[in-house]
Amino acid sequence: MKYRVLILSLICLQTSLFAQHKYKDATLNIEDRVADLLSIMTIQEKVGQLCSPLGWEMYIKEDNKVDISGSFVELMSEIQPGTFWATLRADPWTKKTLSTGLNPELAAEALNKLQKYAVEETRLGIPLFFAEECPHGHMAIGTTVFPTSIGQASTWNKDLIEEMASIISLEARTQGAHIAYGPVLDLARDPRWSRVEETFGEDPVLIGHLGSAFVRGLQGTDFSDGRHTYSTLKHFAAYGIPVGGHNGQKAIIGMRELFSDHLLPFRMAVEEGAKTVMTSYNSIDGVPATSHKYLINDILKNKWGFEGFLFSDLGSIEGIATTHRIAENIKEATSLALNAGVEVDLGGNAYSKYLTRALEEGLVEEETIDTAVTNVLRLKFKMGLFENPYVSVDIAKNIVGNKEHKNVARRVARESVTLLKNSNNILPLSKEVRSIAVIGPNADNVYNQLGDYTAPQDFDEVSTVLKGIKDAVSPNTIVEYRKGCAIRDTTNNNIDDAIEIANNSDVIILVLGGSSARDFKTEYIDTGAAQVNSNGSDIISDMESGEGYDRSTLKLLGLQEKLLVDILDTGKPVIVIYISGRPLDMNVASQRADALLTAWYPGQEGGKGIADVLFGNYNPAGRLPISIPRHIGQIPIYYSLGKRSSYVEEPSTPLYSFGYGISYTNFEYKNLSINQSQDIINISCEVRNIGNRDGDEVIQLYIRDNISSVFTPPIQLKDFDKVFIKKGESKTVNFKLTHKQLALYDIDMKEVVEPGEFTVMIGASSDDIRLKGSFIIE
Repeated sequence: MKYRVLILSLICLQTSLFAQHKYKDATLNIEDRVADLLSIMTIQEKVGQLCSPLGWEMYIKEDNKVDISGSFVELMSEIQPGTFWATLRADPWTKKTLSTGLNPELAAEALNKLQKYAVEETRLGIPLFFAEECPHGHMAIGTTVFPTSIGQASTWNKDLIEEMASIISLEARTQGAHIAYGPVLDLARDPRWSRVEETFGEDPVLIGHLGSAFVRGLQGTDFSDGRHTYSTLKHFAAYGIPVGGHNGQKAIIGMRELFSDHLLPFRMAVEEGAKTVMTSYNSIDGVPATSHKYLINDILKNKWGFEGFLFSDLGSIEGIATTHRIAENIKEATSLALNAGVEVDLGGNAYSKYLTRALEEGLVEEETIDTAVTNVLRLKFKMGLFENPYVSVDIAKNIVGNKEHKNVARRVARESVTLLKNSNNILPLSKEVRSIAVIGPNADNVYNQLGDYTAPQDFDEVSTVLKGIKDAVSPNTIVEYRKGCAIRDTTNNNIDDAIEIANNSDVIILVLGGSSARDFKTEYIDTGAAQVNSNGSDIISDMESGEGYDRSTLKLLGLQEKLLVDILDTGKPVIVIYISGRPLDMNVASQRADALLTAWYPGQEGGKGIADVLFGNYNPAGRLPISIPRHIGQIPIYYSLGKRSSYVEEPSTPLYSFGYGISYTNFEYKNLSINQSQDIINISCEVRNIGNRDGDEVIQLYIRDNISSVFTPPIQLKDFDKVFIKKGESKTVNFKLTHKQLALYDIDMKEVVEPGEFTVMIGASSDDIRLKGSFIIE
């Protein structure tokens, strides 16, 4: 008993002493507070601030109560981490289900308790950062699930993406999180790659604009308002072009293309004020991204002026030694990462175990550690966590997943739907149609339409395509459903039943595609990526996309192609919808179906959003953010490569080009105007709705530098605008181009604007240019 009294007395004395330190004084400026706190930290406490262990085992849940776990107390004693990652994450990898995971109310309570321990039970009382996955919604139970990023990009709607991101941020922040992992800014130029769904597509300018909007939504203008989070840009850099489409493999790329294309979205988002960045698993020209000092320190921090901090990706510091083999051991890898400018170790094992030893052996300097810690602490002070470390449980309960947020998810879903074919204007369908056959493996599968990085769902909160159709049509309409077949498994199907209901229906809606739905049978590697199971003894899961599920073809898997052909052979009107995470083979559907749409993974309100388009509640305006190839042998096929000669077997053009999408109305473009004022080029045109329906049009501005000292794309998106125009009306669309947007990296890798003639191309897609003009830079 006397020892407990002595310990309590010492803690009280310590608390009294530290209360006098400047870092506790909220009236002082942040830099002084950081410097004061840093001056009294031990090396172990400094290293702890640079560690971000996995968080989902930090709490225990019994019945409807939650508390801190023994694992958390042990970690706080041994490492005292500065950040925890994915504490609220729930999925098969974390083994957290609807019953074992936390609803929003318990989530807020759990993070409050973890935070309270850090603030009140540690020597210095430094509050924790909680970082969470937020690419298309906070990856936690009960949150709003939006379309995945490739669907978000199909909206081409900057304002809507910003609004969506602000909701994601609000839901995460009110539960106690501070850092939102997103957006993903990788260019997806190989559709075989498993993570295409997480990207905004193939074009750097589209990605840069939408990524910047996402950052604005997450971060807002006041980090201390309790409604916003710090954005984490992923993955730095050139992660989306792995050799062979294999996730995490090396990127073979020249520096000019790296800077012109793959770094541009990151630069735009950093200029927007993004506060954290995550490195990628791959190497770039032989240098691992997590130890790439030139890109991280010289470019990101010094040239671009990035003032936040960097996370490694999970295990990517260890990968410097184990995967890339450029370090003899993890201790050396640790020093390479820190010296390159990576402040926080996601996973925490490399820095916690080896950074102190690296310091003792002279592999790193304490000044480098101090700089890293300063960058982390600065953002904690900036968010006001030392004064307001806790959140309201009641606010979390009432805000997360509310009706208004679901309405926005529905808007994003319907704007993401891209109409690719509409023969004889079969769409929109009448809500009074006598009978509809809804068929296909993705017609009524909740998880198949949500994408990777999604928590377990209450099925009543998700609208599938079947549910959306049933809710949209007249009570007199007969709606029959058959699955037909699975995405991959061929051991069980009811194609004959599907053909029977198809023959007895007036119209068929066939929903095919892919799946990123994780299950509890799938094996996962240490980074959380799924591991493909090639042993065919059991029923094969639907999963053919999502992190770790790279493809060698883009064909519809399983019996889907047979189902498609058999349904088309009925001779009935067939509307085909693809729900998937990557471009898939659409040749048969494009040739034979009456209508073809892609909805990517449309989220929890996806069924309602798709029904809005099918039945004319919304005039589709989705546009492809990535080209759809005819054949795997065409890859790479991104639009800015320009026209190429045909193959022996088929054309070299994509089946559907970047920027493509049709509407239930038609638009006319005219009156192109180009005027220059100093370093601004003002470009405008008139767009008229000449059809019979109100609708949105996405006006796309492309540029060609006609003669340049180094190769530049023959066509390159520079800006775009989504405009609502009533039938019979016109609107003037204005663009402002700066000379900076026309810059290139010359033969000496200097960013310059070269004099000469530039061609202006305005159109409805990259292969549908309606207006052309030019201007000259003297």
